[in-house]
Amino acid sequence: MSTSTDATVLTGYTLVCRVDQIEVEGGVAALVDGVAVAIFRTHDGNVYAMSNYDPCSRASVLARGIVGTRGEIPYVASPMHKQAFDLRTGQCLDDAAVRVPTYDVRVTDGMVHVGGPRQET
Repeated sequence: MSTSTDATVLTGYTLVCRVDQIEVEGGVAALVDGVAVAIFRTHDGNVYAMSNYDPCSRASVLARGIVGTRGEIPYVASPMHKQAFDLRTGQCLDDAAVRVPTYDVRVTDGMVHVGGPRQET
């Protein structure tokens, strides 16, 4: 997550919503270049984006999940089967073989912009 205060147009990013439209510890879903993306805001003000598709339940539901932390790891728990996904990396905390794509996010002038998928590291 990156925060900026200039009004620069962000090339390669899609304007999604105002940051205050995302409840703290909540999420929203948006179409970004035709893909369902879940955007979350944590209690510390960070904003994260990942695929809205839950590979465990095979449903597009992650934006409706429960946001929390495990130690220092911010996560969302699927509303279907409760698997937890690291908001920073998309890694499932309950099954090392499962991961969902994450997306670049920028907050500029209070507006949330979502970019392309992040490369796995």
